[in-house]
Amino acid sequence: MAVGGMEWVWIALVVGIFLVGTDKLPELARNLGKVMAEFQKSKSDFEREVKSYSEFETTTPSKSISKYELQKSASALGIDATTKDDEQLRAAIKRKLDS
Repeated sequence: MAVGGMEWVWIALVVGIFLVGTDKLPELARNLGKVMAEFQKSKSDFEREVKSYSEFETTTPSKSISKYELQKSASALGIDATTKDDEQLRAAIKRKLDS
């Protein structure tokens, strides 16, 4: 005689009632629900941290520099930054550093 999945649920329920008692069973179920909710919250927090870390690692530094920082770097290298957009400034800085 093989015991299937649903039979195990009934067996566990009956054993739980005998071990814990009918008055403590709802409290035990509530606590189990709280533990599961806390576990899910911790799991999602961990996944979010891992995702933010992987996004941080894949960001290219040249795209994260602000317009002000580009202009400041260009001025320090002697490049006129007033008439150029971001891409032109990046190219001019790269040329100046490569030469």
